[in-house]
Amino acid sequence: MGGGAESSGGARLLSARPAFRALFLSRTVSFTGEAVALVALMLYVADSAGQAIAVSLLLLVGDFAPALFGPLTGAISDRWALRRVMIVSEFAQGALLLLMALSLPGLPLLLALVAARALAGQVFLPASRAAVPALVRARELASANALIGFGTNGAEAVGPLLAAALFPVLGVRGVLAGAAFAYLCSALLLASRLPPLARARDEREPAGSLLAHAREGLAYIRRDRSARVITLGFCAVVAFNGIDDVALVLLAKDTFGSGDSAVGLLLAAVGIGLVAGYALLARRGARGSMAVLLVAGFAVSSAGNLLTGLAWAVAAAFALQAVRGLGIAAMDVATNTLLQRAVPPGMLGRVFGNFYGAVGVAAGLSYVAGGLLLDATSPRTALLIAGASGLVATLLVAWRLPRALARAEEEQSPGGVAGRSAG
Repeated sequence: MGGGAESSGGARLLSARPAFRALFLSRTVSFTGEAVALVALMLYVADSAGQAIAVSLLLLVGDFAPALFGPLTGAISDRWALRRVMIVSEFAQGALLLLMALSLPGLPLLLALVAARALAGQVFLPASRAAVPALVRARELASANALIGFGTNGAEAVGPLLAAALFPVLGVRGVLAGAAFAYLCSALLLASRLPPLARARDEREPAGSLLAHAREGLAYIRRDRSARVITLGFCAVVAFNGIDDVALVLLAKDTFGSGDSAVGLLLAAVGIGLVAGYALLARRGARGSMAVLLVAGFAVSSAGNLLTGLAWAVAAAFALQAVRGLGIAAMDVATNTLLQRAVPPGMLGRVFGNFYGAVGVAAGLSYVAGGLLLDATSPRTALLIAGASGLVATLLVAWRLPRALARAEEEQSPGGVAGRSAG
C-alpha cells in the first residue's frame, strides 16, 4: 500500500487493517504453539534419553540447522504466492507435530521430524515479513513490525508458562497435540482472513530453478550496499553478544554467589525489555530515522552487555539487561523496516530468508566461541569483550550505513540507475 498518514498507535493499526490483524494473530498463535512444543519436546527428550547431549541436539536441529537453508527458504517466498506459502507452511508444521504426538518416536526419528518442522518454520518466517508491506501503508511499517515483534516475543514468554500448566494435565502427547492445533488455527486464520497476495516476483524474470533464485538472492545482498551493511552489522552484533545467556548464568552463580532465582531474574530481564520496547515502538511508529534507530539499537544492546560485566549486584545487572532488551527491540524493528522499504518486492523473501539464516548461523557461532571464551576467562571479562566488540561493529555500521542508504535512494530515484532502467 502506498503513503498516507500513519495510524496513531498499534491498537488503531490493528483495528484499521484487518488483513494485517490476521497476519499478526496468525504469527502470535504460531509462535505460541512453537514455544509450547519446544518445552514439551525438551521434557520428553530429557526423560526418555536421560542425557544433556540429547537436549542439545534437539535445540541444534531446531534452531541452527534450518538457518543453513535460509537462501532456499527465502526463495520459496518469492517464487510462489505469499499467502499460499504461509498456509502450507503452517499446515506442514501442525501435521509434523501431530505425528510426533501420536508416535512419540525414538531420538533419531524425533530429531528428523523436529528438523523438518523447523525447516517449514524457516519458510514461514521470511514469507510473513515479506507480506507486511502489502498489508499496511508505507508510513505504518515501523508500527507494524513492532506489533509483530510484540506478539512474537509475548508468545515466546507465555508459551513455556502455558506448557508448564498443561503438562501435568495432558502429558507430552496432549501438549504436542495442542501445539499442532495452534498451527492449524494459524493456517485457517490465514486462509479465511488474509486476502490473496500476488506473487511478488516479476513475471518477466526468467523462471529458472529454485536454486537459481536462491543464488540470485545471495547475489543481491552482495551487490546491494544497504542490504549488505544491515545484514552484516546485525550478524556481527549477534555474534559478539550471543553469549549473554550462558554468561549471565555464571555471573549470577559464580560472581554474585546467588541462587537459581537470581539466574531466572537475569534471564527474564531482556525479555521484559523486549516486550516494553516493542510496545513503545508500536505506539510511536516511524517518528524518527530508522537508520538512527538501528545504530542506537546496536549500541544499546552492546553497551548493555559491556556494563553488565561491570555490574556490582544482581539488581544492577537486571536493570542493564532490561535496557539491553530495549535496544534489541529497536534494532529488530529498524532492520525489518529498512529492508522492507529498500528491497524490491520481488526480492524481499530472499533477502529476509538470507538475513534470518545468517543471523541463525551467527548465533550458533556465538554459542561455540562464547563458551570457549567463558572457559578461558570469566563471566565479567566475557561480557566486557562481547559488549566492546559489539560497539566496534556498531561504529562501523554508523560509518557505512548512511552512504549505503543514500546510494540506494540515488539508484531508485527517477534519474538514477533503476529509474533509467525502468524508463
